[in-house]
Amino acid sequence: MSSASKVDQKPIESKRELIEWFEGGNTPNEKRLIGVEHEKAPFYLADNKPVPFVGENGRAGISDFIAKMVSDRGWNPAAPENGIVLSVEKDNSNWTFEPAGQMELGGAPLRNVHQNAAETDASIKEAVEVTSQLGYGMLAMGFHPTHLSKDLPLMPKSRYKALFDWFAEKKFPTAADVASSTSTVQVNLGYQSEADMVKMLRVSLSLQPIAVSMFATSPFEEGELSGYQSTRSHKLYKSMGGRYGFMLPIAFDDGFGFEMFTDYALNTMPMLGVYKGTTFLDAKGAMFQDFMDGNLGILPGQQANIGDWQNHLNTIWPEVRLRRFLEMRGTDVGPQEMIKALPAFWVGLLYDKQSLDAAYEMVKDWDDQDRDYLRVMTPETGLQTKFMNTTVQEIAKNALALSEAGLKRRAVLNAQGQDESMYLEPLKEIVESGRNWAIRLEEKFKGEWNGDINRAFAEMNYANNPSVLKANNGLSVAANANTIAVAPKKLVLPGDKDFKMPKQ
Repeated sequence: MSSASKVDQKPIESKRELIEWFEGGNTPNEKRLIGVEHEKAPFYLADNKPVPFVGENGRAGISDFIAKMVSDRGWNPAAPENGIVLSVEKDNSNWTFEPAGQMELGGAPLRNVHQNAAETDASIKEAVEVTSQLGYGMLAMGFHPTHLSKDLPLMPKSRYKALFDWFAEKKFPTAADVASSTSTVQVNLGYQSEADMVKMLRVSLSLQPIAVSMFATSPFEEGELSGYQSTRSHKLYKSMGGRYGFMLPIAFDDGFGFEMFTDYALNTMPMLGVYKGTTFLDAKGAMFQDFMDGNLGILPGQQANIGDWQNHLNTIWPEVRLRRFLEMRGTDVGPQEMIKALPAFWVGLLYDKQSLDAAYEMVKDWDDQDRDYLRVMTPETGLQTKFMNTTVQEIAKNALALSEAGLKRRAVLNAQGQDESMYLEPLKEIVESGRNWAIRLEEKFKGEWNGDINRAFAEMNYANNPSVLKANNGLSVAANANTIAVAPKKLVLPGDKDFKMPKQ
């Protein structure tokens, strides 16, 4: 969840300025960059309990991590909120913290996947060293295995308090858990033009459920199996009144582009709130057009600026978010090798024209019902999801092959002469076996863990570097075909008796 934007404070005078803001993201291919963000839930090593901002009874808290990163590791404290430092910055990257203290590394925009991988390795290594000194670890899982929002701490940010007050007022059933119990890994990629953005957005939205099925790491909720491979993805589907975890159908409308999305953000998706200094105020359902016109009830007479526009866009959370770049938001966070695999997967598909065109041909005839079906089903049945006379596993194999071909054509080599496709190795194992991390964790829970969820904290602690490529990971166990949920040959409509939409 992004913080307040720090940009031009000049009032917006016309819609054209907003369209031009998006156009300012157009970037020549040779200058496009790659950014990676990954969140990790902290837990005390002694008893697996969550770590609050301020530690109690002699225990360290998140505030101690911030302090040590500044004093021992050369990170710079960000501007405080109400006198409290809530994040640190260095070398164009930062550590920020989600509502329940999920530790998010916002990586620097970098030129290739090798650089992203090196940053991921270095940042996790440093964080493991510091948190281990403080007595806690970090979970490589997309949904907290034992705690929901009601039992998790809340970071002392005014924006988070406003959000949770809004959740309570609206009585949104999953919103607090989406904010507090989930952890994700995200990839930010640039577009070359409006037409390039449209094709990239349509491909990435269509294939986001396929990525969910490969990267799922969250089969638990409150200490038990949840019935989902990605509990995180299931929980956030159309959460927060429909503004979170949705498939952005407008992106597939004829004529879609910067102007159509601007109109959508101006007059269709309500504002969540607005910053006054560092304080986040509830917008009470007003539209951004009202704010542009100086008619926002909570700030009468004040007109919106570009920073307010960015903040508004930051509170619209489809599976792929459009800003001056595209943000892939669909997947659970996972072990270190999976964090490195995600940018490789998307870069190979979207930054190589031949692979992008081939992927577009693969998905162009899917309709809104197809995409929503995949969005709903893959968090539950993952790679085993049946779709259009095939399975998601087969679609994943195709997408992975296109990604690998794209990375090989990019031919960006490291010092050992390896191209960026090297980071796809864990995905190859998962897609060929049909067994993502969620299936492996479920097997362990039912087998060697004997139902003891505490084993997940040790198994999925970044300090232990979990990996699907390790020989002792039980790779010989095949997926159980009897557990595959069979979807209809012809997709049914949401609401049909054979297809139950998740409760909201």
